[in-house]
Amino acid sequence: MQSMLTRLTRPGLAARTLSRAVHSGTQTASSVAPRVKRAERQLSSEEVYAREERYGAHNYHPLPVALERGEGLYVWDIEGRRYYDFLSAYSAVNQGHCHPRIVAALNAQASKLTITSRAFYNDVLGAYEEYITKLFGYDKVLPMNTGVEGGETACKLARKWAYSVKGIPKYQAKIIFAEGNFWGRTMAAISSSVDPSSYEGFGPFMPGFELVPYNDIPALEKALQDPNVAAFMVEPIQGEAGVVVPDPGYLTTVRELCTKYNVLFIADEVQTGLGRTGRRLAVDHEAVRPDLVVLGKALSGGIYPVSAVLCDDDVMLTIKPGEHGSTYGGNPLACRVAIAALEVLEEENLAENAEKMGNILRAGLNKLPKEIVTMVRGKGLLNAIVIKETKGTTLLKVSAETVPRHNFWYN
Repeated sequence: MQSMLTRLTRPGLAARTLSRAVHSGTQTASSVAPRVKRAERQLSSEEVYAREERYGAHNYHPLPVALERGEGLYVWDIEGRRYYDFLSAYSAVNQGHCHPRIVAALNAQASKLTITSRAFYNDVLGAYEEYITKLFGYDKVLPMNTGVEGGETACKLARKWAYSVKGIPKYQAKIIFAEGNFWGRTMAAISSSVDPSSYEGFGPFMPGFELVPYNDIPALEKALQDPNVAAFMVEPIQGEAGVVVPDPGYLTTVRELCTKYNVLFIADEVQTGLGRTGRRLAVDHEAVRPDLVVLGKALSGGIYPVSAVLCDDDVMLTIKPGEHGSTYGGNPLACRVAIAALEVLEEENLAENAEKMGNILRAGLNKLPKEIVTMVRGKGLLNAIVIKETKGTTLLKVSAETVPRHNFWYN
């Protein structure tokens, strides 16, 4: 990473660019903007907090830890204290922080070609498409950038399929979601949310979205009987809701019902997929095959924003040229990084390791005093503990007080 940054920011390159701009009579941002001198001294954690508070939007409330470095399962703050990273950037770094093989792939491709736009072919996209589709057993992949873009793409594909294949009347298609879902904060994503912090003050909302309780088969079957339902989009394990694991057989029955009522089964595997739960995909625990799979986060090992939607030709080819896309989606840099990230997951047997370590973790957590920890749940290394609620105590307060004292990173 450092070598890449050095190449992109070396003074000589900037000087030559400025020189050409001056001699040609053109103005660039670097020729007219005031130079900002970078501070030489290392800021303290408190100064980092203050600067973010002063210049950044207040859309997050971080724990009081200012991190500057990560390697494997560890992160270090700017005072040099080391932490175990149990959060793993919401499962974006399943391969560990700054995995050397993924970083090397990034550097090699970044020095060659980073982006072309989809107006042209490039020599990496096809290799990535072939690798990921064969790995997961689908006909096609549509590359995007963020997880929520993957979810939006899946919804668009479902609606397009509903009109062109299922025959739902124009603009009457419905998509069913489970209560407690979380797949992002775009307008479509919050339109399916039951969390007031996500949707309050942002209406009006996307039409055609309906909700059923999670892990409730009778409610789902009743909803799927509507002939205008195009798809059911669900997390195999609900992450933001608190790592909620459905009953055994839930996903199997979802698959059966979607097939019965000719409804697409969309598995949101952005957080649960790619080894985190002890399987390549969380749906693999029940050996079911969704019609569409949405991937993100660890698809790049935390190095670069990469997401993808996988499905077969009967769904994917309903979208024609110009009907969906992204400037950065499928760029050579993203594709090379994603190939490396997937190879690391496979060749280092990280799903198997997550299964093994998750069993050890839950066994240990279940030995904690029951008057404090009332429940432990999860699969692989996607887990949650339920702490007995006491008056005046919140998880944020406990975390903020515990992190500096014990040098642990809490989720």
